Amino acid sequence: MTLAERKAEVDRRIEEACRRAGRDPSEVSVIAVTKYVSLERAREALAAGCLNLGENRWQDARDKWEALERESSEADEREKPVWHFIGSLQSNKAKDVVGKFTYIHSLDRLSLAEAIDRKAASLGITVPCFIQVNVSGEQSKHGLSPEGLQELAEGLRQYPAIRPVGLMTMAPHEGDPELTRPVFRRLRELRDEANRQGWFPEPLTELSMGMSNDFEVAVEEGATRVRLGTILVGKEEELM
Repeated sequence: MTLAERKAEVDRRIEEACRRAGRDPSEVSVIAVTKYVSLERAREALAAGCLNLGENRWQDARDKWEALERESSEADEREKPVWHFIGSLQSNKAKDVVGKFTYIHSLDRLSLAEAIDRKAASLGITVPCFIQVNVSGEQSKHGLSPEGLQELAEGLRQYPAIRPVGLMTMAPHEGDPELTRPVFRRLRELRDEANRQGWFPEPLTELSMGMSNDFEVAVEEGATRVRLGTILVGKEEELM
């Protein structure tokens, strides 16, 4: 199956999930997670219409980022990719990411917020950020606890170069995707609670949740961004 065919199938499944939930498919965008594939595969994803690309380590993303940014600048007719940093981010690495990635999906502490804000302010930009929440409570997952969201929201007010746009979470990998539903539902409820209580200067509109194994359940529960790797761009060995 070609990448374009994979994308068409993913789009179909998202449309079906939206239909079941009474949602408009235009509310959901796909982030093609290219972290485990080559530059050529990332080019193929972009050519197939996957304009949102996700990476989780700058050192692995650098070559792809530099090449695709250069190529999109040289070819006016080519759509420019929108880069999403989806991995855990160390504070001392924020300077490498801010200004290159439009969105950061893994803000989970004020020390990281300070580093992002400092770099963004020096560039004269504002960075849209998702706050990563560890809804499942798994020790292997990054993110703050749901109970810590309000306190973080209050602390973020001192960093004007950060614009909180939504929440992000990772569900446990389950053989039955239906078992992930409570995690996604809880994130949506947490976002809605934050908006009702006015924890953030502006209402949060986004939910970054759902991966290859469980994205349809996430869409049914309100995901606006799904992060798809294997099911969309495949694995490197498939290219050999």
